[in-house]
Amino acid sequence: MGLSPQSPHIGALNKVGQSIWYDNLSRDLLRSGELKRYIELGVAGLTSNPTIFQKAIGESADYDDAIRNLVPHHLGSDSKSDSTSATIAEEICEDLFVEDVGAACDLLHSVYVNTSGADGYASLEVSPELAHDAEGTVAAAERLWKRLSRPNAMIKVPATPAGIVAIERLLAQGINVNVTLIFSSSVYGQVMDAYLSALEQRAARGESISGIASVASFFVSRVDAAVEKDLSSRGRSDVLVEVLGKVGIANSRLAYHRFLETFHGDRWTALERLGARVQRPLWASTGTKNPAFSKLLYVEALARNLTVNTVPPQTLDAILEGVQVAGLGGEGLEEASRVMGMLSGAGVDFERILGELQVAGVAAFSESYAQLLGAIAAKIEKMKG
Repeated sequence: MGLSPQSPHIGALNKVGQSIWYDNLSRDLLRSGELKRYIELGVAGLTSNPTIFQKAIGESADYDDAIRNLVPHHLGSDSKSDSTSATIAEEICEDLFVEDVGAACDLLHSVYVNTSGADGYASLEVSPELAHDAEGTVAAAERLWKRLSRPNAMIKVPATPAGIVAIERLLAQGINVNVTLIFSSSVYGQVMDAYLSALEQRAARGESISGIASVASFFVSRVDAAVEKDLSSRGRSDVLVEVLGKVGIANSRLAYHRFLETFHGDRWTALERLGARVQRPLWASTGTKNPAFSKLLYVEALARNLTVNTVPPQTLDAILEGVQVAGLGGEGLEEASRVMGMLSGAGVDFERILGELQVAGVAAFSESYAQLLGAIAAKIEKMKG
């Protein structure tokens, strides 16, 4: 996947069939040329989320000039009311998001062209406040897609029940979607079904399905952290020592097996003949949270064909220093089943944990988004004097 990278380490992952995307975005990253340099090294895509933007916009002065320039455009006649300030903050926030993600799309356009649309995407997330609102998600995604107006943009939508409804509708319209906050294989199955159903709807209408792109973002390290906490709280150190750092990988490998089954079946084959692209699994949350683990634990264990790994800055730096691509002899299903069996034997309600992780993920993004809007509103009030 991707261009022939200058980094032999990213190249090693590419040879396996995995693309490396960057889970980070800021105006400084764009202006400094750092993102351009990473792309030249082989980074083939980019993801963002409300927490990333909250740090970039809310915790720096890098966007102050842009905010100052946007305020007059958004000010209404009642410019001193709190409600107007809040509305302006949200509108300006979207303007900043669109500008940064649009610039990232432009930088990645050569990757998009050279990989015939396999890579080269930058993702922008709908407001996390809409996670349980299918209609609101569709409307917001349509607006962002229109504003970005780039074939290598992706709109991020969480895999909540309402989100999955919206995802199918958006894909059926030909809008590229990055499905985020997937933790459970059962939910992942619903995501893949939504993708295939959307393509089938378009095909039935005689519409092209060859240019539609989608990835399914399956979260990894948060699973290990949650299982460690659960086992520790119940005094099951005997099991914890056996599964430490292995559950997130096992869960992801089982999801990958499900992916292979889905995208090699008759239903997929019929769509593939019409030019459909595979909806690749995207490993997310692949920076290690436990300092005892290797920084590349999840990268090396989940290097698989037809996958993407979106990595935070520290993990990308570690990849560029050197990576050992391991586990290529098979899918690792036997080990994954063993790990899951140990959890079951210890009484761990794994599906409950995964469900709670999705709820917590939505809540964390909502909190970051609220903090960001508050920071922008405060900047606006200060500028208004």
